[in-house]
Amino acid sequence: MSDLTEFTLAEARDAVLAKKVSSRELTEAFLKAMEAARGLNAFITETPEKALAMATASDKRIAAGIARPMEGLPIGIKDLYCTKGVKTTAGSRILANYVPQYESTVSQNLWNAGAVMLGKMNLDEFAMGSSNETSHFGPCINPWRASNSNAKLVPGGSSGGSAAAVSANLCLGATATDTGGSIRTPAAITGTTGIKPTYGRCSRWGIVAFASSLDQAGPISHTVRDCAIMLKAMASVDPKDSTSVDLPVPDYEAELESGVKSLRIGIPKEYRVAGTDPEIEAIWDKTAERLKAQGAEVVEVSLPHTKYALPTYYIIAPAECSSNLARYDGVRYGHRAQGTEDLIDLYEKSRAEGFGAEVRRRILIGTYVLSAGYYDAYYLRAQKVRALIARDFTEAFKSCDMVLAPATPGPAFALGEKIDDPVTMYLYDVFTVTVNLAGLPSLVVPAGLNRAGLPLGVQLIGRAFDESTLFRAGRAIELAAGFKAKPAAWWRGA
Repeated sequence: MSDLTEFTLAEARDAVLAKKVSSRELTEAFLKAMEAARGLNAFITETPEKALAMATASDKRIAAGIARPMEGLPIGIKDLYCTKGVKTTAGSRILANYVPQYESTVSQNLWNAGAVMLGKMNLDEFAMGSSNETSHFGPCINPWRASNSNAKLVPGGSSGGSAAAVSANLCLGATATDTGGSIRTPAAITGTTGIKPTYGRCSRWGIVAFASSLDQAGPISHTVRDCAIMLKAMASVDPKDSTSVDLPVPDYEAELESGVKSLRIGIPKEYRVAGTDPEIEAIWDKTAERLKAQGAEVVEVSLPHTKYALPTYYIIAPAECSSNLARYDGVRYGHRAQGTEDLIDLYEKSRAEGFGAEVRRRILIGTYVLSAGYYDAYYLRAQKVRALIARDFTEAFKSCDMVLAPATPGPAFALGEKIDDPVTMYLYDVFTVTVNLAGLPSLVVPAGLNRAGLPLGVQLIGRAFDESTLFRAGRAIELAAGFKAKPAAWWRGA
């Protein structure tokens, strides 16, 4: 392969272990690609010296015959994961210069598996957004462009930097987080693969919190196999996170080729939503036919409380956000306003200066729904509806093994197109928030291109802790779709 950055993660792993290429050569190739692609703004912090040192250490381990599962593979880390000695900003001014003195459990698991860190990826501020336009460090740009336009497109959010970097071959894979679709939306509109694991599969310790009952770590990479490799390394029980679950982590890669014969695929009738792009519906139907042709049974299922998912999510998530972000007070760490008169003035000015508009909006909504007189009417009622949404999936899984659905209502949209209309932006999460409310795993796989040459993805939703079956079905979709398209590297001349 002439360009080392065109490897999938699995191909790179095999090449490095076979000593066809060294980890240092591979890492240098990605660092060069990152330098040429800074116009995409996919990275907030690049760590070339650290990457080369880690790669050199990996090459020594490979030479000594003691390679680990991801030995020498260069990846990116979403800038929501605390990385010891490396700036962690959460895409916010309030943490613009914060350097943690500890490592998140998930990133430490990856380093223990031998991975190499290229840098920290751009994201919506505190993971709040669907387009990666709320970052204090500027928007990330989708490497894809429509064939009929030169408009810059969003890469989806909040993990837009992770998805854009993978799509543009700036890393082999990247960590991401998903609170209401923040892994699946970016993957779907950048032609990459991403999995939101079951809540509790990966530790949240050391990941900057947005909404604690919804947040979950996961990977974005080129292929289903790549995601299976990464999730195996990322997942673990963690005594520092009481919500992580003590269950064995399967060898996801070993089960990939089992196929879908005899599996029942549910098609939820409530996901036929008005306003969905007809090409999205067409690729959804086509994917169902592809699975059926490989021996799966396709059945209709009902998720009757789906219509309440968005309002439920946008009560619960802001409520938890307002609680979690109360720690940013200008006293202990983070941005501190100057010229304040007293402690309350310090709090107010530090937060007003440090938080962006979308974060302030969600804090205000969350504080309102938790306030006296409104807690029962909004927050408590939303939690009851959440339980009904989870029960819908439990009932559906009595007649199917997984659910097949769209990931987004449309392809990537233009930068600035929706940012001034929060409600329209929130509606972009219509197909993804149910999964977080129910705590279930969901895998997004690219399924084709639209007429303008932009990628379209579909999502598979599975039973709790049954990521293995999702990977099997995702692999079947991948084989049937034969998706090999890549964005033209216009950014190299930008």
